[in-house]
Amino acid sequence: MSIASSAVLVELNISVWPASKVDKEITEQVNHDAGAVYGAAQTKKNLFAGTSMRKDIEKFAARVRLFHNQHTLPWADKGERLLPTALFMDYKQTMDNYAQTFTIMCDNFFTAYPTLVQQAQSNLGSMYKADDYPAIDVVREKFGFRRAVNPLPEAGDFRLDVNIADLEEIKYEYSRKFDERLAEAMRAPWERLHKILQDTSSKLTDEVDSNGEVAKKRYHETLITNAQELCDLLTKLNVTKDPKLEQARRELETTMLGADIESIKESAEVRNDLKHRVDDILKRFDW
Repeated sequence: MSIASSAVLVELNISVWPASKVDKEITEQVNHDAGAVYGAAQTKKNLFAGTSMRKDIEKFAARVRLFHNQHTLPWADKGERLLPTALFMDYKQTMDNYAQTFTIMCDNFFTAYPTLVQQAQSNLGSMYKADDYPAIDVVREKFGFRRAVNPLPEAGDFRLDVNIADLEEIKYEYSRKFDERLAEAMRAPWERLHKILQDTSSKLTDEVDSNGEVAKKRYHETLITNAQELCDLLTKLNVTKDPKLEQARRELETTMLGADIESIKESAEVRNDLKHRVDDILKRFDW
């Protein structure tokens, strides 16, 4: 099966107004009081100190970007990422919901904007400057949630009015770059798997304190569920059907099958056994 039928290219751009401004007067005063040269320190003010409405939008945008990155693979240096078609419907539904939530949060902020600007006068005190706050129409342009989905073009799909020699060279260069990008994309699931194996092994390693007693650690259900969720995701991120990646994924899935967090908390023997099985996976694959 062609890789072009196994994945599409997706691009996500979310913009959120930082709403921060360098206060030149206070910056100069801070440097002066410290006996420092100009530029040694910089004082940046939060234009909406005292309210979290804008900050909540920023945090939500970060959450959306995290989901986007977790469910796609790197492709271009910036912008486009590779989305397996096996994940497309779930990805689209989730992103549609995210876009709707983002719009609602922004609309609430825009509605509250005049009131928030008034509140800023008391919240910022002498740092308040009316010129720091643009008109609402300008503010609206500072927020955006944009997505694009494009097919993954194949190397042979060129229709250019150039001589055959030049066309073949263009095809060769595209094919070479395509293969490089695909190889880089497929490093990502290996790296995710490697990291969770290392983190799990480290968490399961008992440490002995100065009295010769095993130091207590906190164990959470995520020790198991994070590995299980990644194993499920890797079945879809493996767009090239790499048999070694599938083998490593399946071995971690089997290792975590039946793992019980309470037993892990209470038994050094259980922790040690699980750690050895995880370490065995780490040893047997070329990471």
